[in-house]
Amino acid sequence: MTNLSPFVYWSQTKNTLLLKVDLKDAKGAIADFSPVSVNFSANGYGARGVNAYKFQLHFYSLIDDETAGFVVSDNKIELQIRKLEPAWWPRLVATPQKPHWLKIDFDRWRTEDDAELEDKPRDVREDYEKEYAELQKRELGYIKGQLGHRYQCTEVKSNEGFYSVAEKTKKVYMIIYNLAMFVGYLYMVAVMGVLYYRDGAESIGKMYANVGNAFKFVQLLQYLEVMHPLFGYTKGSPVVPFFQVSGRNFILFLMIDMEPRMHAKPVVFYVFVIWSLVELVRYPFYLSQLLGREVGLLTWLRYTIWIPLYPMGILSEGIIILRNIPYIDETKRFTVEMPNTWNITFDMVIFLKIYLLLLILPGSYMVMSHMDKLRAKKLGRGRAKRRQQHLHAD
Repeated sequence: MTNLSPFVYWSQTKNTLLLKVDLKDAKGAIADFSPVSVNFSANGYGARGVNAYKFQLHFYSLIDDETAGFVVSDNKIELQIRKLEPAWWPRLVATPQKPHWLKIDFDRWRTEDDAELEDKPRDVREDYEKEYAELQKRELGYIKGQLGHRYQCTEVKSNEGFYSVAEKTKKVYMIIYNLAMFVGYLYMVAVMGVLYYRDGAESIGKMYANVGNAFKFVQLLQYLEVMHPLFGYTKGSPVVPFFQVSGRNFILFLMIDMEPRMHAKPVVFYVFVIWSLVELVRYPFYLSQLLGREVGLLTWLRYTIWIPLYPMGILSEGIIILRNIPYIDETKRFTVEMPNTWNITFDMVIFLKIYLLLLILPGSYMVMSHMDKLRAKKLGRGRAKRRQQHLHAD
């Protein structure tokens, strides 16, 4: 069976290529990029009706396959590609003979001459600057607009300088914060490692006594991550970090710290190790992003290490809650019984059972699915070379 190819319309700038694939209601679109080519396939409504379409292109020069991607909308698919070296290509494909289905997108077509025409319009007064200044002096007695222009330039430069200093201050603060948190977790892992190496399994029951206060300090400090998006230091919503930090602090302060019988439990040691390993990857990853350095291994660990650690962390936290239920039932801690001034009742044991169900079922699913989407988005492009961004056209 002959492979069907859709019509492809291409355009370029000095730095980028844009390929528009003429397919409507496309499904299962896949684009495999390499530095010299692209292989595309999708099902949709094209020149031959509803069919499976595919094509392969070998480019005239090299492209940046790591950043290439595509966007699917209702009536087309756009492949967005960056050239490895900025240059105007005389043609898209390597061979002089192009496929019959490859067309020029005249609506977006630009050449090197077009780019030059889009520069700032030429001012003839700049060609005769001295003559124009003398004419203004003779006619007006001063050079028109010079004083105002200087004031406006000074004001613009002042504003630019202010925002530049503010952004640099934010960046320095974020570097210091992430570095400090990394050092904090590294210190606790080092202490636990030294104790375990020296005393063996006997040290497990003493871990909370040795690193409990340090854990409480860094966990409280993590509430700054709730404030960061509120004040524009980071992007995103403060809701997600609030629930993440509060969930850990609920376990640490209410389930462990306030129940002395939990301090020597091995599960406390396990949850401390799991939390620390997650953060010993997360904070260096954030530092590398702030410094503009992409470390492949660190990126892979950031979006992969959660696969074994998150289920173990959820399991450990669930065990801590289960072990606390008989203790709280015995001491009636946090339980409000009738009669009382406010005429209300609250059963902490029932609350913990409900919390445990929410943690294990919807809570773990939401966290794991969120991280899986992030991993597919971050690693799917660089590793598998498959770029698939499903955006619904407005």
